[in-house]
Amino acid sequence: MNLLEIEKLDVRYGHIQALRGVSLSVSEGEIVTLLGANGAGKTTLMRTISGLLRPHAGDVKLRGKSIVRVGADNIVRQGISQVPEGRRVFPTLSVAENLLLGGYTRPTAEAKGSMQRVLQMFPRLAERRAQYAGTLSGGEQQMLAIGRALMAKPTLLLLDEPSLGLAPIIVRDIFRTLRQIREQGMTVLLVEQNARMALKLADRGYVLETGRIALQGSAQELLASPEVQATYLGKESGSHAAISTQADDS
Repeated sequence: MNLLEIEKLDVRYGHIQALRGVSLSVSEGEIVTLLGANGAGKTTLMRTISGLLRPHAGDVKLRGKSIVRVGADNIVRQGISQVPEGRRVFPTLSVAENLLLGGYTRPTAEAKGSMQRVLQMFPRLAERRAQYAGTLSGGEQQMLAIGRALMAKPTLLLLDEPSLGLAPIIVRDIFRTLRQIREQGMTVLLVEQNARMALKLADRGYVLETGRIALQGSAQELLASPEVQATYLGKESGSHAAISTQADDS
């Protein structure tokens, strides 16, 4: 059974349809990446999984059970944590306070234990645990946002553009941390515009175009795809790969 299943999801903002018939799955222990241009609907999908948006049609299932009617706070309790685009740390709270807020669904003693593990994963945060989050660099804030999500001890981590606006050397640090998270067996759904790094990290991927799944396949297949190379990797040629193309649902 898949850990996460999205079935024919339609999401609208008023009269504007952001997602059309989107279906995808994430198995336990996988890293699945979602590629697409700005405005393709990637963040809308993540917010719908997290319970921040309600779909017009379709279903989101966690371990085979629908969660589309579950509140966002209870979705966290059921094991899904999101690292939002733009980090969105609490700037006037300290690093430690931000982390403890991420563990609000857990008993205090467990949350403090998780904070120690997060600080071991991110030594820079340990050095700045008493510092206001708003005074951290962009890379440090991204580390804090990831650490805050890990505080809930999720079974599924949703990452929305973790490299956005960061220097290349910081991006490498972030992806090194994601590999550590992978080695710990956590399941990850990753939205990322750095397609090459995302596909090198992921097991499988989907390409979202104007609210629809246009391509899907293994990470290796997508890396070799001429369409993906031309659009997302800056290449015009490449060996053909067997990629499933999902038919559009009207």
